[in-house]
Amino acid sequence: MTQTGTRFPAMLANLNTLLSRYGESMMWLARYMERIENLARILEVTEAFVRNPDGSPGWDSILQINSDEERYAALYALPATEDNILAFYITENTNPTSIRAMAHMVRENARSARPLISTEMWMQLNIFTQSMMELSTPDIRRNGLSGLCNRIKQDCQTHFGVTEGTLYRDQAWLFYLLGKYLERSDQITRLIDIRYHTLLPGGETFGSQLDLTQWGSVLRSAAAYHAFRRLQPVTTTPANVVGFLLKNEGFPRSLMLNLRQVESTLNALSTHYNLRHQCGPFQERIINLRATLEDQTAEDIISRGLHEYMTYIQDELSALQAEVSVTFWPAAPVITRQKALSPE
Repeated sequence: MTQTGTRFPAMLANLNTLLSRYGESMMWLARYMERIENLARILEVTEAFVRNPDGSPGWDSILQINSDEERYAALYALPATEDNILAFYITENTNPTSIRAMAHMVRENARSARPLISTEMWMQLNIFTQSMMELSTPDIRRNGLSGLCNRIKQDCQTHFGVTEGTLYRDQAWLFYLLGKYLERSDQITRLIDIRYHTLLPGGETFGSQLDLTQWGSVLRSAAAYHAFRRLQPVTTTPANVVGFLLKNEGFPRSLMLNLRQVESTLNALSTHYNLRHQCGPFQERIINLRATLEDQTAEDIISRGLHEYMTYIQDELSALQAEVSVTFWPAAPVITRQKALSPE
């Protein structure tokens, strides 16, 4: 069965207009929480499965996924080491893409939207962000990276569950969903782009044990491993993995599904809140993006240039985020204008 998008109740039409600063805060709250969960998963998978040609963990790939090479080089020596990467991405205050820094941004956006979010959301976010902002190197050593990352993922998933169960269904909810689906779309394209081109050491043959392990790491980085394995008798080939992550609408983080969810959310804003004029250009951009994805197989995308297509998708999503910002909150507050927190 194909999932066709989120359905929104007709009662939305009777709700009050949302202040722009609330919409912005809800969107970025969702984006930062998605980023934190995604980063925790990638750190854990990299330690366990991602390998360089010499057999060492491929920490450099995380810098590439997040476009953080220059920022990292300004703080630490290259090549990247495990201790420095973990400090950079978990506890480094001066790195706005670290878990500690993003937790601070979650807290600030939640505080800005406090009149709208539920008491349960506020309490859970307050406890979570405080614990993340207090993380230290001894915490990583004491719990182990895997234990810490699992706790972070569980806390993020708890947040999404609490939000789903308690947040009122009005414009605040729609902007939250818009941020969530845009972030998932962006993250999956970055993961595929970087990991596809850095997987195999020179001379490694397709189908080897190392090859299968590395492709499995791509699926694990997207929380897709078990979902992919359910598609029997699907084999772990580059085209199958790329096709699953890009086009399979049964997988919650696939690009196709999240583009469709973005479109559904924009349709709800347009229909229920008389925002057709504002949302029209956004809807057209997303429809065009989905069309380019629907019209190609995974093999087509790879043969024509996977990197170029992923770059195109990322540029379009970045342009959409910029257009939403200019349209709905042209004078954006400082907490969401930090360049490093909006991957280029």
